Parts: sequence; C-alpha cells; structure tokens
Amino acid sequence: MSLRDRKRARTRQALVDAAVDLIERKGYEATTIADIAAAAEIGTRTFFSYFPSKEDVLFPETDRRVRVAVDAIANRSPDEEPADVLLRALREANDESEDMTGPLAALRIRLTMEVAAVRGRALQLQWESQREIARHLTAAYPDRLDAVSAAALVGAFVGAATGALSTLMEDPEHRANPAAIRESLQKATDIALCPWRRQIKP
Repeated sequence: MSLRDRKRARTRQALVDAAVDLIERKGYEATTIADIAAAAEIGTRTFFSYFPSKEDVLFPETDRRVRVAVDAIANRSPDEEPADVLLRALREANDESEDMTGPLAALRIRLTMEVAAVRGRALQLQWESQREIARHLTAAYPDRLDAVSAAALVGAFVGAATGALSTLMEDPEHRANPAAIRESLQKATDIALCPWRRQIKP
C-alpha cells in the first residue's frame, strides 16, 4: 500500500472505531455523522468520501469478504468442490479480520434487530453480495451449476453464517472468544453445505 492508501485505511478504521464507541455509549439514533467525524478528527464532508451513510460504517468489510470469495473461486484447485471453495473463503476471511467475530459484529447484529435502517442496509448488502458470489460460481462451474443452483448454494452458505452468528453473539461467553466464534461458524456452515457436496457431483 502507498502512504496515501495507508493513511486512508487508518482514517477509515478510526471512523469505524469512533462509530462503535459512540453508538455503544449514546445509542444509534443519538449518534450523528458529525459526531463520528469529529471523534475521528475529520470534517463531516470528508466522512462521505469513506462511507455513503451512517449505516455503512457498520459494514466496513462487506466488499472485502466478497473479494475474498471471488478470489477463492478464481484460485480454486481443479478438484475443489463449489461448497468447499465457499468454506475456504470463509476461513480466509476470518483469518484476516475480526469483522465477523469481534465487537463490531456483535453491535451490528444487535442494531440489525433493533433499527429498521440498519436492517434494510444489511439485507441490501447481503442480497448484492450473494448475487455477485453466485455469478462467479456459475461462471466457474458451468457444467455443474446453473444460475438458480448457484444462488441456492450461496444462499444456504450465507444463511447458515448469518443464523449462526446471530445465535453466537447472543451469548456473552461466545462474544468474549472470537476464536470459538470462528470455529462454531465454520462448523455451522460446513453442516449446512454438506448436502450440496452430494447433489452437485459431476
């Protein structure tokens, strides 16, 4: 990364950290974009060069996770099953970041349940991500997956991850142990995708 890219990455992370802290202390509705920008020591207008909305600060790594999945599909081994590619992508994404297992994940899940605007953005991002990953899977396995089966496979994968995380984050003991969350998340998605290994054999 260039110096400019590193500075942008630090500022972006500062905005996420500030948003988590402020929302935890003041609540979602009482926290404004101006508050978040001030806590990160940037101007309010500059905030919008990093995130298009307050809701998006809660989903800072969605694009990265999609890229990890797309890269895993592109770099698959010749005998790697579509379900196994997705499971590998999940491991790689969680090895690189705690976005799905740390404090932000717990806050994001709670706000998704409580705040309509956050829930709407979460569903939109999930839908867009599933479509993108499914499109790449279809192209990678043209003899084994059509658009519908690829969408169903990715939907099962994302649904299992979402359901498992929602349950895990309700337990304070799990929230305090990201490693245990990663292990449980991997197990849950593996269970959900087991039938697909039998269904889409060549």
